[in-house]
Amino acid sequence: MTRGKVLIVGGGIGGLSTATALAQADYDVRVIEQQEDMHSSIFGVGIIQPINALRALKMLGVLDKCLDQGFPAEAWGATYDVDGNFKHSMAGSKIDDEDLPPMNGLTRPKLHKILTDATLEAGARIDYATKFTDLTNHEDRVTVEFADGSSEDYDFVVGADGVRSQVRRYVLDEQIQPKYIGQSAYRLNIPREPEIDRIILQEGPKGMAGLVPIGKDLAYLFFNAEMPREGRPQGAELVSSLREYLSDYKGITGKVRDKYLNEDADIVLRPEESLMAYGEWHKGRVVLIGDAVHAITPHLGQGAAQAIEDGVVLADSLVRTDSLEEGFIDYTERRFERCKLIVETSLAIAQWETGHLDGFDNVAATNHVLEVMAQPL
Repeated sequence: MTRGKVLIVGGGIGGLSTATALAQADYDVRVIEQQEDMHSSIFGVGIIQPINALRALKMLGVLDKCLDQGFPAEAWGATYDVDGNFKHSMAGSKIDDEDLPPMNGLTRPKLHKILTDATLEAGARIDYATKFTDLTNHEDRVTVEFADGSSEDYDFVVGADGVRSQVRRYVLDEQIQPKYIGQSAYRLNIPREPEIDRIILQEGPKGMAGLVPIGKDLAYLFFNAEMPREGRPQGAELVSSLREYLSDYKGITGKVRDKYLNEDADIVLRPEESLMAYGEWHKGRVVLIGDAVHAITPHLGQGAAQAIEDGVVLADSLVRTDSLEEGFIDYTERRFERCKLIVETSLAIAQWETGHLDGFDNVAATNHVLEVMAQPL
């Protein structure tokens, strides 16, 4: 006997975390993903797992695999000026009664494989190359119509389909959409230099450069650049444009630029978008999680962490309350202020990086967020 039949739309980090948590709570869970397989649904290079993400991953039973396959850092990070001079150290936060590192770095493919395996082991089903075309919210069920012409009823539906969510319109006003913040992020996997043993941030005249360890021998370089969304560099332009942005850097960023930023560099450049949905995150029997309801820019490394937390908290809220409505309300109340803090602080950091927020203390703001995120879920 299951607690109910659930459809999760989206097989990304948030969808798989939610599927695992709900299946472990005795729900009958099906995940649909529009991409053709697990590997084609992965975007980006590496991922930061702050301590609050590690706590949630521990609740899902996958912490050890993440730490074994990643780079557990002894501190959160350190900041340097453009010439490579040390400025600040950020130890990170601690969680009471937990022996967790302040940060773990991991490649996205490895995390995706870990979460996919956990989802299947928990008894959930994943169907790739599958799309829905319509949802009908009834009092006692949701009828889902699929692109192949079939339909099926579920007790509730979770929209975990990201920034471009197709489920969102069934819960929120269609005018509520993510907005481009004026920055795009370059990312490039590189061999890990010994100095990259935590998040390294270097402030420059044209933006913020950073280095993140994501394995014993692997790291990634990122650079947040202010640019219009249209006409962004493409193809061969990516290397030359990133070299230009990094031309003034000395220290570790300059070293990485000169050693690894060559014509064969496989650079990813993605626009940074933000969204914070106010009000209820559900309507009837349809509920939203992750980027579908709170799209977070990468400035605090918390986007995936918040999606994972969403899944853990949603399952817990449904188990501890007496009805779907009460569970959805409890979930939103527990998640809203945490996500709002992350969204707003990330935007403030972006404004500061681009010279539009004088007097902002990036280190203090980051430390405050890390302390709040260490508080109970």
